Formats: sequence, C-alpha cells, structure tokens
Amino acid sequence: MTGNGQGNGRNDSVGTSYVKVDAWERVTGRAEYAADVRTPNALHAKVLRSPHPHAIIKSIDVSRAEQLSGVKAIITSKDFPSMDELKDSFGGELMVNARDLRRMVLADDKVLFDGHGVAAVAATSLEIAEAALDLITVEYEILPVINSTADALKPDAPLLHPDVYTKTLKETPDKPSNLASYVESGWGDVDKGFAEAAVIVERSFDSMMVHQGYLEPQACTARWDNEVCTVWTSTQGTFNGQRMVSTLLQVPLHQVNFVPTEIGGGFGGKIYTLVEPIAMLLARKAGRPVKFVMDRSEVFRATGPGSPQQSTVKVGARKDGTIVAAQGSLVMDAGAFPGAPVAGASMVTFGPYKMEHFKLEAYDVVTNKPRVQAYRAPGGTPAAFGVEVVMDEIAEKLGMDPLEFRKINAVSEGDPSTNGRPLPKVGLKEVLGQVEGSPHWNAPLEGENRGRGLALGFWNGAVAMSSATINVNVDGTVEVVSGHVDLTGTRTTMTQMAADMLQLPPERVSARVTDTASGTYTDVTGGSRTVYTQSQAIYNACESVLNEMKALAADQLKLNEDDIEYADGAFSAKGNPETTLSWDELAGRSRTRGNGPISGYGTSGRLKGAPAFAAHLADVEVDPDTGKVKILRYTCFQDVGKAINPAMVEGQIQGGAVQGLGWALSEYYHYEDGKLRNPTLLDYRMLTALDLPMIDTEIVEVPADDSPYGARGVGEVPIIPPAAAVESAIYRAVGVRMTQLPMTPERVFWALHDDGSEQ
Repeated sequence: MTGNGQGNGRNDSVGTSYVKVDAWERVTGRAEYAADVRTPNALHAKVLRSPHPHAIIKSIDVSRAEQLSGVKAIITSKDFPSMDELKDSFGGELMVNARDLRRMVLADDKVLFDGHGVAAVAATSLEIAEAALDLITVEYEILPVINSTADALKPDAPLLHPDVYTKTLKETPDKPSNLASYVESGWGDVDKGFAEAAVIVERSFDSMMVHQGYLEPQACTARWDNEVCTVWTSTQGTFNGQRMVSTLLQVPLHQVNFVPTEIGGGFGGKIYTLVEPIAMLLARKAGRPVKFVMDRSEVFRATGPGSPQQSTVKVGARKDGTIVAAQGSLVMDAGAFPGAPVAGASMVTFGPYKMEHFKLEAYDVVTNKPRVQAYRAPGGTPAAFGVEVVMDEIAEKLGMDPLEFRKINAVSEGDPSTNGRPLPKVGLKEVLGQVEGSPHWNAPLEGENRGRGLALGFWNGAVAMSSATINVNVDGTVEVVSGHVDLTGTRTTMTQMAADMLQLPPERVSARVTDTASGTYTDVTGGSRTVYTQSQAIYNACESVLNEMKALAADQLKLNEDDIEYADGAFSAKGNPETTLSWDELAGRSRTRGNGPISGYGTSGRLKGAPAFAAHLADVEVDPDTGKVKILRYTCFQDVGKAINPAMVEGQIQGGAVQGLGWALSEYYHYEDGKLRNPTLLDYRMLTALDLPMIDTEIVEVPADDSPYGARGVGEVPIIPPAAAVESAIYRAVGVRMTQLPMTPERVFWALHDDGSEQ
C-alpha cells in the first residue's frame, strides 16, 4: 500500500528534531566500531601491497615469512577459489563484476595500481604481521603506466585487460580496449538546435580523484565456528556484503553472517567488500579469528576514490533565455577496473534544465589507479560543475540575471528527465522562489575582490529493496527491526516514523539494525534512498500491526473488526468510545492468543526514485596576491519533500556542502608516474571548521507523490552545487573563469597573473 504523503499518525513524531537515539553512545565512546571488536585469541592481518602501478607478478615467495615465529597464515590470490565461476555482478551505487572485485581484493597475475594487494599475513601481533611482509619476496616485470584517460585512449596504449571489450548499445567491438563502456542519451537534433541559438557557449573542464572523507578506515573481524563465519564489519550494506563474500569465496549464504558495527562514515566508499574476504580466508586457514584494520595510507592507495572526469559542455539559448540545445561529453576515469559512475553522471548533467534538443555521451575508461567507488552523488559534482559554469556564462552573455535565467529553464512535473522519463512532482521552482526571497540573495555584497555565485544540483534518488519488522511487546513497547545500516540517523527516523504511524510516544518505540542471520533483507544504505524506501516498508509493517491489533480488539470486545477504530493509543467501538481497550492493555492480552505477540512485516521494492533539487549561494573573497579563496557566506536551499527530523536533515545538507567545498578548493589525489604522493590526511587537504563560515540551510518541502510522508532523499544533492557556486563567485570577484577542480590558490593565482589559462 502507498501512503498519501502525510502519514496516518496524530502526534508530532514526524517533523520534530529529536536527538539521535545513539547520540549518547557516540559522544561517550560507548559505541562499538569495527576496530573495537574483541574476540579471544584473535590474530592481526596485514597486506603486502605493490609499489608499482602496473607490473606482471612473476613469482611470490612466502617461505621466509612462514618461518617467522607468530605467523599463523599467509594467503595470495591462489588461495581464492577459481574465478571461472565468478559471473555475478553486484549493485549498490556502482556495479562491479565479481571477477573484478576478486582481483581488487588481491592481485592475480598482475598488479594494476600503486597499493594493489599481493599477499596477506595473519600473525599474533600487528608488529609480527608487518615484519612478515618484509620477508615476502615478489618478482615483478614492470609495465608501462597509464596515468590518465587520455593516455588510455591513445591508439598505441598498453591494454590493462585483454578481456575488456567496449560495451555499447550497438555491436560489441572485435578488439579489446581500455574504453570499458560508452553510453549515449538524448533527444531531438542538437545541430538543428544550435543553428537556432542566439548565444552559444562551449567549454572543457577537468577534475581529479578525491577521497570520500570518512574518518574510520575499513575494518572487520572474521571468526569461523564450524562451517559458519561471523564477520563484524564497517559496511554500508550487510546483505550486499554477505552476497559478495559468499560469491568470492564460494561459501553458501547461510554460512556467512555479517554483523554491522557502528560506522564512522561511508559516503559510498564502504559498499564493496575489500577487507572481509581477506580476513575470512586468513581466519579459515589459521583456525583462529582474524582482525584486519586498514591504516590511512591503505585507505587512500587501495580502496575506491571518487571518479575524476574530463568533460566538454556546449549550450545554446535563444534571446529570450530559453535553452534550445545542450550537448555534453563526459570521459570518466574508472581506475583499474571498469565501473566509473557514467549512469549517475549522465543523469545529473543538465538535470535541472528544460532542453528542446539534448545529447550526452559518457565514456568509462580504465587506468592504473585504484578502481573508483561511489562518492555521494557519484559522478555528479564534476558533471554539474561544467554545466553550471556554462549556464552562468550563457546568462551573462544574454544580459540576464543568473537566477532569472534558471527560473525560465527550470524543469517541473511532466518535463523529461535526462533519462527521457517524465518527472514526477518536483520542487525546483519552489527552491528558486525561496532563493529569490532569501536574505542572502538580497543582501548587498561590498568590498573589493568579492563575488556571489549561484548553482543548482539534482539527484534522482536511488531505488532498491527495503524491509522492516515491527514487534509489539506485551508491555506495549514497540521494536522496529531492519537491516538498514545506520549511517546518518536511520534508527532515529525509523523510530519517529513508526511512532507516528502507531500514534505512540517516540520513547515507547526503539529501532534496531540487525545482522544477516536475524534481520530482514535490505539493500545498501546509500544513494539517498534510505528514508524514501524505508518509510514505505515501515508504513506497510505498521499497517499490518494495526490490522492485527484491531482484530484482537474486536475479539476481546466481541465486535466486528469494521466496528473498531483506533486513535490516540486506544481501540474503541465506533460510536461508543467508552467501550475501549488501551494499546498497552491489548498488547498484554496478545500473549494469551494462540499465535503469540503481534508483529508486522513490510517491504518496499521501489522502481523509481523521488527526484530532489537544490540551489546553493556562495559569497567569496579572493586574494589576488596569493590566489586564496575565502568563503564568506554560504546558504543551501533544498527540496527535501518532508523533513522527518529537521535537525538531521540540516546536518546532512551542511555535511554535503562542506564535502563539495573541499572538492572545489583543496582536495585531490596527487599522482606522479602512477604513484600516489599524498596518501595521508596530512597531505590530502580536507577543509575544517576553521576554513568555513556557518553553512546556512533553508529547507523546502514539496512532498514526493509516492511516499507515506512525502520524504525525498537528502544526502546526495548538497555535494553537487558547491564547486560551481564557488566558481561563479570567483568570476564575479576577480573576472576569471576556472575550469579545473580543485580551484587551488596556485590555479587561481595563475589564472589571474598569467595569460588567463590555468596551470
């Protein structure tokens, strides 16, 4: 059953900023993260990683390491089952082939990036495990390095994979290639559209790999009990992770139990199982539990960063400001294995705009870098950066206000999305109206070298399977059970929604995230899908509970079910409110019925998302002597559908904006000859509170059609506009256009003082 966008409750549980239910445990240090798990007799794991970005593994000799006292197990790729049976692909926010995931964990016949795992050791202490790595001898045959997508696409480029052929909607090529896939979308005739345009702007843009910014490294502990392995892990999806390791190790699903610990950030970077298969294999070989915690350098070198992108954007508009044609090309770096976020980037590119003619091409290219993973709106930030900069320039050439130009071209219900499907009810125009009336937009900005920029963002919202069980205890308290890993307050919002539906005080409801052995199946937490899909599952589970409670009330009151009504925690006879049983009374009587206490189960298998839009305003000051950009003021406007917990929604928006600003100004992976030179937080420059003003938020609520409360996903959209908003502000401050991310002081300085080109 689908809700009406309002929910059925009569209390204020939804829409109230309740404190997160796990706040006390987190601030007091009682919350247990993956590295905190303690199991008796556990061993410690370390991985030997390649110092070469591209090389054939000629031989691996582990004999000296095996003789070191305290070493209990050593594995290489040969300890994994044969890859012949690995034909599955795994979803999440980015698809990955099972064979590729296996080779991401430990290299097979050759290493493909700096930091690629070659062998793993389990020992009685971390120090012994590290010493054992020094005793392993690997003979390499060095191969030429593919540093960039441009290198990869050269006719004489070395092949990373002899079995990769370009996937397209057309015929598969007969020769292998470093171009893993090609996607084309659009409608109309762009050449015809550009011929009708009064103004045309075309620019090329570039960005670099970035880290998701989670502070907790990947970590897990694996323990075998007979034929069943329990894995305590920091993951965004327990059931997805269970399936991944089951496939890679060829162990039946029922013999793997994934237990989610608290997670210290993920943002898309903790979907794939990169540590769990290693710990499981070592634990089985050693006959003892194994803990594997990556260090910071391993996180940077061997997990999945956000994908860099080279793009070209061309837009044409009529004199009245309407966009007549839009064309884009996105060349995306997948890293060592296919899977750059071409789908997400293609969806975001031009997403906020109506276009008569539209064409977009996206390329998935492999290089000698770690295979990319999702990062908050995968592919969206660099794709939108190019589009928004060009839109800003089009408005300027037409002599139009940038906000007015966007209002003219803003999509609304029924307009085609970039995937060709008509948009459902969306709130972009309401967001732009909020901007127009805001204090920030209307405030004067005085002083030299200061500017204000505006940019838009769009995310369609991921879809996948969610489920929930609602258990009514005999004392009347309620427990919500779900497999949704809690990244950003999932337990709190589940508590609030169930309390609202059941018309109970939130303190009478608790929520629990379970392991795969006892929980209800749920896909990954990510893609801004959690509240949107989970709300429907909880709605359905609560309806099931209420129907059972009404049936029990009818039995106890000797009435027909149709004669029972429920309100304010009491079941009453219609027209006779004195004939009543309270919620607690009825719950207590449930244990005496033949089928025991009451519970309800609900699922949600969403086939379409709830699109969300945002607009960001940035005020900056540029120091022309150094190129340093200072953020003076920043405001986010976002349609969230319905803010289940406004404080948590604001936190999500602010966090996304800060990450987007880091992408805009300072964050990047610095590679030289295929080797990462800044694999620590000392050299990888993330913004801190000292770098930024307070991020203001203005929440817009245009309820999504197909949702019990009208809630839309929140987490992806706010990372998309910041880079473009800052670029627009820089241009208005000092008159130069920036086309590369990040916009570091050095790049801004050279744009100001050289010949106008960035370095």
